[in-house]
Amino acid sequence: MIIAQVLPTPVGPLSLLSREGVLVAAGFTGDVTGMFARLTPSLQAEGLETTDDLGPAADAVRAYLGGDLEALDAVPVEQPGTPTRKRLHQALREVKPGTTISYGELAERAGLPRTAARAAGSACAQNLIAPFVPCHRILPAGGGYGGYLYGVPVKEWLLSHESGQARW
Repeated sequence: MIIAQVLPTPVGPLSLLSREGVLVAAGFTGDVTGMFARLTPSLQAEGLETTDDLGPAADAVRAYLGGDLEALDAVPVEQPGTPTRKRLHQALREVKPGTTISYGELAERAGLPRTAARAAGSACAQNLIAPFVPCHRILPAGGGYGGYLYGVPVKEWLLSHESGQARW
């Protein structure tokens, strides 16, 4: 069974979906069923149930919003993907709060050539577990914020929060 909870944040609701204590989806939306629809058919076949207390994942979000910027790192996550995509997602989790890197640098950190920036961008675009897999910390080499599935204002707030400029 996939268990879901929606938490309030300064930039709107954050939906968390978990299976046996492992986060399988998270995103800045109150639409739990939309998040559930992005899961693999095998996970969808397990069904969806909502709760008021998802436990450690929800606690980590509250701690993160309260200023413990590394709290999300302790939550186990799992999402589908090729071995390359999984390496990119792991490299994303290693980008420390308060820092940003380019897509090319993300590719290098994943053991890929810098020219694999397009693959890094695709891994960010297909990330099912924001902000636990912090694709918001990746910026285009040419400047600006680039895109973000949940909107650039959410990405800007997350980066501002992590740099100590925004508070809950």
